[in-house]
Amino acid sequence: MKVIICGAGQVGWQIARHLSGERNDVTVVDNNPDLVRRAMDTLEVQGIAGFASYPDVLDEAGARDADMIIAATHSDEVNMVTCQVAHSVFAIPRKIARLRSQSYLDAIYSDLYRRDHMPIDVVISPEKEVAEAALLRLSAPAAFDTESFLDNKSQLLGLQLADDCPVLNTPLRQLTDLFSTLSANVVGIRRKGSLFVPNPNDQLFGGDQVYVFTNTGDVNRTLEVFGKTQLKQERVVIIGGGNVGLAVATALENAGNVRAKIIERDSRCAEHAADALERTIVLNGDGLSPELLEEAGISRSDAILCVTDDDKVNLLAAVRAKGMGCPMAICLVNDPTLVPLLAPMGIDAYINPRATTVSSILRHIRHGRVREVHSIGDAEAEVIEAQVLSTSPISGVALRDIDFPEGVLIGAVLRDGKVSRPDGSMRIEEGDVITIFTMSADVPEVERLLQVSIDFF
Repeated sequence: MKVIICGAGQVGWQIARHLSGERNDVTVVDNNPDLVRRAMDTLEVQGIAGFASYPDVLDEAGARDADMIIAATHSDEVNMVTCQVAHSVFAIPRKIARLRSQSYLDAIYSDLYRRDHMPIDVVISPEKEVAEAALLRLSAPAAFDTESFLDNKSQLLGLQLADDCPVLNTPLRQLTDLFSTLSANVVGIRRKGSLFVPNPNDQLFGGDQVYVFTNTGDVNRTLEVFGKTQLKQERVVIIGGGNVGLAVATALENAGNVRAKIIERDSRCAEHAADALERTIVLNGDGLSPELLEEAGISRSDAILCVTDDDKVNLLAAVRAKGMGCPMAICLVNDPTLVPLLAPMGIDAYINPRATTVSSILRHIRHGRVREVHSIGDAEAEVIEAQVLSTSPISGVALRDIDFPEGVLIGAVLRDGKVSRPDGSMRIEEGDVITIFTMSADVPEVERLLQVSIDFF
């Protein structure tokens, strides 16, 4: 597949890394020559320095025979014009644009993106994706990572195992026997910084980070098995009242079971949030101020969610809140080099906007009947949710007879509205929806097993 990626920043670079690693023909376009050079030096991609919306630049990038264009520059308007030029001049069949402005995303203007207007096939909103990720973190505060799959009937939990975890030193095959009615299925383990897919004889050790699939109804029991306590989230303080903070607070108001307070430094942004929200208290001031945190009731809150556009403010506000008695801290962290600092600082979970946006884009470019993609860690692995088609080599075959690579494991199977934990004797049938945990290097083989060409699009 020939892909043009416009924007060589964090998101564009990660998408280029994914696609070039899977032997796609990738060209990166950015008006910053340094970013283009970095992409060409670190990845197997071609690079063009120039403005992505210029027809001659796209022509030089190979737009005349490209299969897809991904517009992920920092400018909404450049991304929109790039897709228009890609459609009108070069007839590129698949166009994806990242748009940040809420005005462009308003549902009442959705007709704007029809082919006879502004021809964008997929619109990705980073703020919307991050807000949804924040809500998931709040729904499972004992997990450092979580994502819903299979029509919200299955959940992936990332759990840090403590030294007193009750299932340490137990082979995974025995866990199935010990908890036969539990749907939990360990699909990935990170040990001493290295992520791998376990086999049934592997054991769990203190300090491991494990990725577990479980039915949504079994989440609390699964947490108990792995030594975690599910805490109620009834009072939440949000630092940052921008698009992300406002989206989270709105969702919490709609849910009706959580009381939130927002602290926002910018007075105009605070006023906008206060006007948009009905039951949420909005405080105008510095989220690092102990006095303002106390006024927001931080010592009586169940969690703090720090979602400003400054990583360091998020980290410091979280640490200060924990020091003032808040039991749970979740941070928005753009810079991946800061992630190793989170555990020593006592921060419980984090949201990586780059990873959420990358996951959204990958969902729309994977081959096969792919419904969801969740990127794990620093693009080390993916969780893919896909429907099995009649053309797939795995259709009608028992799991034990499928030649999966070592870095691939089936997490859960949805059939006739019911989610099942897979075992070797299970036969995968046409129409099943499956979740697959796969190391990044094995994604091309997973796509082959799902086997639908680009013609599907």
